[in-house]
Amino acid sequence: MIFNELFERYPCLESCKSDIRSAFEIFLNCYDAGGKILCCGNGGSAADCDHFVGELMKGFLKKRPLSDKEKELFDDEYVANNLQSGLPAISLCAHSALMTAFENDVAPSLVFAQQVYAYAKDSDVLFSFSTSGNSENVVYAVKAAKAAKIKTVSVTGEKESELSRLSDVCIRLPEAETFKVQELTLPVYHCLAAMVEEHYFKV
Repeated sequence: MIFNELFERYPCLESCKSDIRSAFEIFLNCYDAGGKILCCGNGGSAADCDHFVGELMKGFLKKRPLSDKEKELFDDEYVANNLQSGLPAISLCAHSALMTAFENDVAPSLVFAQQVYAYAKDSDVLFSFSTSGNSENVVYAVKAAKAAKIKTVSVTGEKESELSRLSDVCIRLPEAETFKVQELTLPVYHCLAAMVEEHYFKV
């Protein structure tokens, strides 16, 4: 099983086991209800947001072909045979024009909060990454998510932080140095993406 394999390969993550499982359940509840996952973070964490969204929006470990019924919607065989089923997710780090305009014209520290509050609908989830757990713009994003009444999942380093205090689930990775936290972040979100994919796409 993908979940158990994570801890076989990374025994140090054993302390995060229940929180990773809880994050998975929140993601399933989100998708079962027709929601989407919003992701935010800075620097390497922004890259993690883009990476995680990529694993959800197209095939990761599975091909995810359209069903025969879905294929009938298209009159072009090439399109029908190559599109894949996706799991809706948005990286809030990817909108450079919006981000730079808001940072320049309004309030730089609220650049993610603005997007969260505008995008958030019932059943959505905010998935945030911060190695310190105290990145100001990410903390404000979680506060906006709370105001919008959507669930929040965060990945941080081991120390207690604003994100560990505010988030519904906080996966506190057992490292403190930024690069070491980042090294453990990827296998965690790969595991989550693979688990969610496995749940919805059996073939």
